[in-house]
Amino acid sequence: MSPPLRDRIYLHGLEVQAVIGVYVHERAAPRLLRVDLELACDTRSAAASDDLTRTFDYDAIAQRLRQLAASMQPALLETLAERMGELLQREFGARWLRLRLDKPGAVPGTASVGIVIERGLRAAE
Repeated sequence: MSPPLRDRIYLHGLEVQAVIGVYVHERAAPRLLRVDLELACDTRSAAASDDLTRTFDYDAIAQRLRQLAASMQPALLETLAERMGELLQREFGARWLRLRLDKPGAVPGTASVGIVIERGLRAAE
């Protein structure tokens, strides 16, 4: 039986660029989006060995999320968030994740709008 996934690796405020939106003016140029990400894992093995291969590589994750965002041109944040979650599970083996995707300045009078998704099983499940 696998150990419970109580530890969390996180990236907060990761900036990515994407052409995204439903309106013509939104599709004219890439815009800044921000990603907050939590990935559940058991960090004990990495801590004991001091070995990066036994945990999530923050830089590799950041690079792949930036590449994905730049390669897509979805209308909806929901679409990009879902593809990011799928990538993290497929390429990095994330068994549980929480991803928040913010679109700053998208709606006048707000700091940001966005979506939060959770995928996979939590530690207690």
